[in-house]
Amino acid sequence: MTENELSGIIIGAAIEFHRELGPGLLERVYEVCLAHELKKHGLRVRSQVDMQVNYKEIELDTGFKADLLINEKLIIEVKSVKELNDIHLAQLLTYLKLSDLRLGLLINFNTRRVREGIKRVVNGYI
Repeated sequence: MTENELSGIIIGAAIEFHRELGPGLLERVYEVCLAHELKKHGLRVRSQVDMQVNYKEIELDTGFKADLLINEKLIIEVKSVKELNDIHLAQLLTYLKLSDLRLGLLINFNTRRVREGIKRVVNGYI
């Protein structure tokens, strides 16, 4: 399955459960619910995935954790904030770079319609 196909399934699942729950909950609630929905779609989902920094001969455990890793191809960063800003984008771009993955989704669930809070982020491009 391609990254684009994955992102379509993810966005559909996010919209589906956000219609029921709506905005205003903690990020962790949205993360767990999204992971549950994606597993129901047959996707491999890993939560709170360690992002290590490899520099020359050293490997640093930085404490960075990507919210969700889907099929080892796509990272999802879950937010529940008034509005997304540059630091959220930088966080996802960093995770994409550290994992050498191409595509990520930044999803802010604290919106009236979740589609308004979704940003597709491609490694190396803004």
